[in-house]
Amino acid sequence: MEFLPYIYKWIEILLRWSHVMFAILWIGNSFLFNYLDNKLEKNKISREVDAEGILQHSGWFYRVERLNVAPEKFSKNLIIFKWQSYLTFITGMLLLIIIYYANAKILMIDKRINENITPLIGIGISIFSIIGSWLIYDLICKSKLINNKIIFPVALVIIGAVISFYLTKIFGPRFAFLSVGVILGCIMFFNVFFVIIPNGKNITSSALNEKELDLNLSISAKTRSIHNNIITFLVLFVMLSGHASFIWISQYNWIILLLLAIILGFIRHFFNLKAKKKN
Repeated sequence: MEFLPYIYKWIEILLRWSHVMFAILWIGNSFLFNYLDNKLEKNKISREVDAEGILQHSGWFYRVERLNVAPEKFSKNLIIFKWQSYLTFITGMLLLIIIYYANAKILMIDKRINENITPLIGIGISIFSIIGSWLIYDLICKSKLINNKIIFPVALVIIGAVISFYLTKIFGPRFAFLSVGVILGCIMFFNVFFVIIPNGKNITSSALNEKELDLNLSISAKTRSIHNNIITFLVLFVMLSGHASFIWISQYNWIILLLLAIILGFIRHFFNLKAKKKN
């Protein structure tokens, strides 16, 4: 029995390492494909090839083509990037459970903030905030607001600010700050699990069965992928914020988070536009 604490610590450190490793792989894929979409040159000659480019890495050249239509023959080695996202989510949820939910009385609840919140209620609110935030975001994405490039992001920022503010009135400052990162990370995963991968499977199935492709599926999947790309910097910052107590312990932590969301979102958007050579 005396070895149990060591086993528990080893499980925790291995989960932390796995979570970081899978997140690196997932984010790397996201950045690469969004960069290629912005950087590949339009092909005005071929009806089949939409855009193309040449990559050089480690002494080799790689020809990259983005197709307008599905290829006539599918390689058995069709690569679909999904497990990086799945495993990032799974390891993250396990860490949330064994570190925070298992120690909710200490790490989640702060009686100085709200003396009416019990550990069980706190866990329930945490889960509800994750699911509720996703449903709100998904509903807005499926509405006409998504076509407005100004109202759509402004609406999401306002809703995010309201959620962040109320979390600071429920949880201790550190967990309230972290909860926003958890919510955003889960939204990124849900985008992959409920939209990007299913749409990709439907498109592949249509191609294999020689059916007409639904362009809306491609547009929807790509839009969610861009959303994931835009909020990546903020999620990474929040996940590392545990080492910067002066940020989350401030009474203005939700305002700081709001400003970070705007600044880091604009930075990520700027690099995407730069790849397109747009101002």
